[in-house]
Amino acid sequence: MKYASLKTLALAATILATPLAASAQETVLKMVPNATLRLLDPLNTTAYVTRNHGYMVFDTLFSVDENSKPQPQMVDTWSISDDRLVYNFTLRDGLKFHDDAAVTTDDVVASLQRWMKKDATGQQIALILASVEAVDAKTFTIKLKEPFGPLIDTLAKPSSFPAFIMPKRIVETAGEQGIQEIVGSGPYRFLAEEFRPGVSAAYARFDGYVPRSEPANSLSGGKVAKVDRVEWLTFPDLQTTVNALTSGEIDLIETMSADLLPNIQDAPGVKYGMRAGTFTPVLRINWLQKPFDNVKMRQAVAAMISQEEFMAATIGDPETYKLCPSLYGCESPLTTDVNPLGMQAPDLEKAKALMAEAGYNGEEVVILDASDVPSFAGLATITAQYLRQSGMNVKVQTMDFSTYLAQRTSKAPVAEGGWSIAFGGWYGSDLSSPLSNLNLDTKGNDGYVGWSSDEEISKLKVDFARAATLEEQKVVAAKIQERANELIFFVPLGTYYQYTAYRDNVTPPISSAIPVVWGIEKK
Repeated sequence: MKYASLKTLALAATILATPLAASAQETVLKMVPNATLRLLDPLNTTAYVTRNHGYMVFDTLFSVDENSKPQPQMVDTWSISDDRLVYNFTLRDGLKFHDDAAVTTDDVVASLQRWMKKDATGQQIALILASVEAVDAKTFTIKLKEPFGPLIDTLAKPSSFPAFIMPKRIVETAGEQGIQEIVGSGPYRFLAEEFRPGVSAAYARFDGYVPRSEPANSLSGGKVAKVDRVEWLTFPDLQTTVNALTSGEIDLIETMSADLLPNIQDAPGVKYGMRAGTFTPVLRINWLQKPFDNVKMRQAVAAMISQEEFMAATIGDPETYKLCPSLYGCESPLTTDVNPLGMQAPDLEKAKALMAEAGYNGEEVVILDASDVPSFAGLATITAQYLRQSGMNVKVQTMDFSTYLAQRTSKAPVAEGGWSIAFGGWYGSDLSSPLSNLNLDTKGNDGYVGWSSDEEISKLKVDFARAATLEEQKVVAAKIQERANELIFFVPLGTYYQYTAYRDNVTPPISSAIPVVWGIEKK
């Protein structure tokens, strides 16, 4: 076992000793999220930690159950016209924002309009949207110019980006920097005065929240807040985090990979459980700058990637990972093995031949490494090792996650602070459809980081949205994968299970790929 340095332990002690505004009578859940929280607008970043913060505070019209089926959340009743062009929705009673204002359909309309500008699938809806209008304070309609089969599924999708409902007054003042006030209608309210970016965040139970009557089921059903207060704490390294759990200084670690389980398996008072769904780290390439503006160079990178090599090196236990040939993950009904990436051993000769075709002349390849994110651990090092073998001039830039999120938005050449390769990590629900999978974004300079573009895939996405049956969708999804893997939109690095660890005086979290704290009790 590795031991933390005195400096690290001192910093951890400082974090734990910092007084937060909790009374002795409150039940307080102290937990460590998957990364440091700095960005607060869940529609302005794909970072999971910000999305999870969003679920603490905001609510959605629909949510998914454990079978990924959409269920009503803020919505009470809804209907769809026979021609599938008009959707009528009625909100349920008792919805209230944290500033005590009632949630109205004006808030819903404003939130959906902003979301449609941010979310990839929402943008597909916007292309065929006739109107989204409030009928009265509790009823609103969505009218389409042509049918869009997955509309309800899209309103329920759990990530990147969830259709969180926010007050109209806040949405209307959100500029490029995002919303400036965190006010939702969810089970917990954000304590802005206690927020220490990159260090800690706190949430208090919102007594005005009225849960649904159904039992909690993944993200659907009743969101019952059973602890008075939740504190998110950040530690300087994984071992210090584990030490804090085993000593009882914290109650829960949101995300642990299998290689860390030996550190807690025999610890008294500690339990752990497997998270729902699987997690897929991916390699994302910058299409804008040399050398990867050349498709042959992107193909050379893909030739050197072996999912088995990455999983064996970073996860280790073959019982906890698997290889997956599909860009949609292997839990999706759209899973396909057409033109797969990463299923072969590294092919040095193929990579060198592709680099020669591209005319590679030693241009620097900058790999971004977010060293404080457990799910990214080792990815940059392994990638650099294989690309150097092929003859690429590789530089790894190591930084914390917040810096990483900022730097990967740079479109500058590497000599001016830009980058060549970065990493992401996604749960199966985020990858499962070509409409929701951000790695298949085709908007180029205006799109998702990496800035991939292709007119053929853009057209195929429209065909997918118009498909009336799952079988038709599968055909289109396979065509998209074949084309995307020819151009190298992204490279999956394998799939594995993650775990949540917690003290035995805390009830297990609800089974959900999105970590949530409602339903958790602390005894």
